[in-house]
Amino acid sequence: MPQPGKVFLIPTVLSADALFSLPPYITDTVKRLDVFFVENERTARRFLKALDRSIDIDSLQLHLMNEHNPPDLGIARKLLLEGRSIGVISEAGCPAIADPGQLVVQAAHNINARVVPLVGPNSMLLALMASGMNGQNFQFAGYLPVKPPERAKAIKELEAVSARKQQTQLFIEAPYRNNQLLKDILANCNDRTQLCVAADLTAPTEYIRTQSVAQWKKQTDADFHKRPAIFLLYAG
Repeated sequence: MPQPGKVFLIPTVLSADALFSLPPYITDTVKRLDVFFVENERTARRFLKALDRSIDIDSLQLHLMNEHNPPDLGIARKLLLEGRSIGVISEAGCPAIADPGQLVVQAAHNINARVVPLVGPNSMLLALMASGMNGQNFQFAGYLPVKPPERAKAIKELEAVSARKQQTQLFIEAPYRNNQLLKDILANCNDRTQLCVAADLTAPTEYIRTQSVAQWKKQTDADFHKRPAIFLLYAG
């Protein structure tokens, strides 16, 4: 029986202009693979072609994994047990962080297949680095509830935890709901609480600002509609 294949976790760019943020060994690894689990077939094809135009996209196996199509773990296990390696590609940034790639990783561990995380851009860490907030104690809370009452409660709870533990709270939202999330944060947090919004990281339009909730309330030109963003809260 052959040694199991490997699962390579392949970071992608956070913006179309940011191929410079990927180390060369990403391309070298991708060129050795012919099976990928991807969130979106079209964008994955575009990304792979941007890495190296010599890659024969039509010869690749692309298996979907997203909120509407969970990854076929049976296929993943079968391929790995046959000794074939798999690449995992998310829509942006690092796979298996706030995306379904983690299920493929779990399947690999279950059969003792090696998992190889590759270095690349991660919006949460970049935002935390640039926020000026506590980088020794932080929590990523993912997506907050959509319904207003539940969202308001979640924001207040995150602020309370931040104050109690001196812990930075990171969370995200679907880009088309960013402005509403900002309004909800300002409506439910103490004026002294620090808020950072980091949008379009690594893009020419990159925006990172940390200031108090009171200062954000005075800023009338803040517009993050349909801009990939990370929100960070610190009440410590």
